[in-house]
This record gives sequence, structure tokens and C-alpha cells, in this order.
Amino acid sequence: MSKITGFKEFDRKTHLYLDVEKRVSNYKEFVVPLPKDELEKQGSRCMDCGIPFCHNGCPLGNLIPSFNDAVYRGDYKSAYQKLKKTNNFPEITGRICPAPCESSCVLGINKPPVAIKSIEYAIAEQACNEGWDNKINKNIQRTGKTIAIVGSGPAGLSCADQLNQAGHEVTVYERENKIGGLLVYGIPNFKLEKEVVQRSVSRMEKEGVKFKTNTAIGKDISLEELQNKFDTVILAIGSTIPRDLAIENRDAHGVYFAMDFLTQNTKKVMGISYLQEEISAKGKKVVVIGGGDTGSDCVGTSIRQGAESVTQIELMPKPPKERDDTMPWPLYDRIFRTSSSQEEGCERDFAILSKKFIKEEGGKLTGIEAVKIKWDDSKRSFQEIENSNFIIEADLVLLAMGFVHPETTKLGKLKLDERKNILAKEGNYCTNLDNVFVAGDARRGQSLVVTAISEGRECAVKVDQFLMGKSFLHSKFNSFTDINN
Repeated sequence: MSKITGFKEFDRKTHLYLDVEKRVSNYKEFVVPLPKDELEKQGSRCMDCGIPFCHNGCPLGNLIPSFNDAVYRGDYKSAYQKLKKTNNFPEITGRICPAPCESSCVLGINKPPVAIKSIEYAIAEQACNEGWDNKINKNIQRTGKTIAIVGSGPAGLSCADQLNQAGHEVTVYERENKIGGLLVYGIPNFKLEKEVVQRSVSRMEKEGVKFKTNTAIGKDISLEELQNKFDTVILAIGSTIPRDLAIENRDAHGVYFAMDFLTQNTKKVMGISYLQEEISAKGKKVVVIGGGDTGSDCVGTSIRQGAESVTQIELMPKPPKERDDTMPWPLYDRIFRTSSSQEEGCERDFAILSKKFIKEEGGKLTGIEAVKIKWDDSKRSFQEIENSNFIIEADLVLLAMGFVHPETTKLGKLKLDERKNILAKEGNYCTNLDNVFVAGDARRGQSLVVTAISEGRECAVKVDQFLMGKSFLHSKFNSFTDINN
């Protein structure tokens, strides 16, 4: 590294946010980037470890010490080139990735880790400002092989990008009216403005990827038709069946799945019509059940819609403030964190079990009967605390408890695993159907966007090998030596 004492000289700093009062009045992003001189200091904190555990912490295996050093030297173009070698969409991950790489940073053993996410965000924004991210590859040599990808979320897009670069003719099918899947309708604009996604989609179109929207597999076209029309079919349909809460009065009017709420609101913001019943938090007492990212997105969206109050409850106990023996370095530290949405005005409670919804005559929701619970970590079970029942007033309940498996009822004879995900042969992403592959949450279950991008890239390698006998596409399992220069 150019500055071997940076980690001793400078404290960790990350990008900031606009004040709450300013940002909740609209649905625009609110990140305040670090100035370049500060970013260079942050890049210098990287120690260029002999064994960079951040590589392992990152699902994509990003070349983190290399782009940190380039930022320290002020060479953002080089930093972007290194970042793009392993990540198709750094402009997306720099915004929404929870940065598991930082949990694996060696400096983080006894000091605050390197601000990798803030550095990645700055690199991607500089690339946008300079037009580097819009550079079109005009030298793609076509192989004559054809590929259909079903689903345009992060796994489908990364897979399409890689296979197109390898020279194959790629067509992406999307059931919604916009390309992007979860990135467009599942993540609020205030975290990821849709122009960011569209930049990558536009580049891919110019490089030859074909996109077909409003086309649902099993409805508008069958899997068998795709198999007959294309040399290979890749299913990147995500994990879209939400986990339900089957308690008394589940039919109360005012209980909705989180993704229905978020998708509808994004369509409102984008001026797109929708047929579903109006779901509005305005003037309501909102309760979000589920403490993850989707629950946090519901919190921020409810606040922007004008909710009277927002309460978020979680079945699991409150995490510790610091690492403990259950999460030693370099594992991801599941410590207590507060998201930007939660900072905007949200009551949070942990170890809460919802017993039943309360509704008035006519079926309108008025609250939730809940009880406090105590967890037994050794048995991974809990018990209700006697006489701890209480009522939470609620006009609107949003179920943000994750997703259980993909929608597969119209996909014919595909084999599923015990969790009802699409079963793939170990190590090669191939299903039980000869020319059908699977990637992303549909294969491995609900996970991070950055993991889905990695899944798409790795699946692309296997498909390229299947079609051509070998592949020169990058895999995170390759040696870093050949791509680090």
C-alpha cells in the first residue's frame, strides 16, 4: 500500500445522510458523500493484509484492498476498473449492500473497520459522473448460442451481462412492466432511485441483451416453449412467496404483506397505475412485523406516507451491541443496528410474539394481541412469559417476515429441495432438466442482493461451460492473481 500507517493515523468515517426533516418529505436518495480528501484518508486505512479476509466476507470476492489503494492515490478510474472485474453493478451494491466485507476486515479485530461501503459508493458515483459506467463493449464476438433468462432481478441481470459479454445471444423475460425485479419494485426509491438501475439496463441493451417485459412464464410462455426455442434456459425468478402469519383474525381488513405495500408505493412514486386495493399508511397507526431490511423499508415508506405512528416488532431477541462468542471475527457481526429508516421515527420492540389480530365488527383491524417471550439459545426455542400479554393499537399491519420459496406451480417437472427451492445439481446450477439452470434466491433461498449478483455470475460460468465446453468468464473461485493487475 502507498501509506502503510493510514490505519494508525485516521479514524473511520462514513458518508452521512440529509437531516430527517428534509429527507422524509420526498422519496429521493439522501446520501451525503464524503469529500475526496476524506475518502483518500479512508482508503489509506486499508492495511493490504497478507490474507485479505474482506474478500471472503464479500459474496462477490471484490478486490477490496486494490480499489482502496487506488482511491487513496486519487485514481478513481483504476478503482472502478478493479471493482467492475468482480461486480457488475457496484452502483447498486454501493447503495444497498449491508457490507458483510466490513465485518471481515482484519482492522476490525480491534479497531473500527475500513469504510468499504462508502468507498465503493464513491467509486461508482465517480464512474457515473465521468461516464465510465456507460462505456459500450463493441468487440463482443458472437457464438451463435441462444439463452433465455427468466427474471430480471439482480441474479438475472448479472447472469445476462456475463453471458452477453461471452458472446451468447441473451433474452431476458420479466413479468412486470419494468426491468429490474426486486431492484425496481421491492426496494424504495429513497434507497435506490430507479434511474440507477436503468443506467445498467440501457448499457446492456446497447450491448445486445434483449428484454421482454409483461411476459410471465407459465402464463404468456411456457418453460417447455423456452426450452425448445433456446439452447439454454436460466431461471432467476427469486423467492417470492411471502411468509404468512396464520393467527386468529388474519382476515382482518388492514393486514397486508410488506411487498404488496412497497410495490404499490413505488408504482405511485413512478406514476404507474395498479389494480390492487389502495394500501395507505397516512394518518394510521402502523405496525411492522419483522425486523429485517424489508421491515425497515416499510418503516421509511410509512413515515413518508404520513403515518401517525410506526412500531416495528421482532420475534427474535434484541441483538447485543458488540460481538460475542456466537459471532467471532471474521463472521458477520449480527449486532444491534439502527437503519436510516428507523432513525426517522420508529418504536422498536424485540422478543414479541403476535397472538391474534383484533378487529371490530365489520372486519376492520384495530390492533394486535401480543406476548413477550424468552429465548432458550441452547434449544433455539422460546417460551411465553406469563402474564405479559399486551395490546398494540394498529390500523395497518405490514407482514415483513421474509420469503419461503419461489413460485414454481407452473414450471412443470422441475425437482424441488426440502425447502421448495428449485433443486440444482451440486456445484453446477443445473436442474433436473437438461438445458435448464437456476440461480439466485430461487436456488438458494432468500438472501442479499449482492449474493444474488454473485449467484448470477457463477451460474453464467457453468452455462458458458455447458455451451462451449470451457469458459473464460471470471469466477470468484478463480485465483485473484490474474485479475488483480
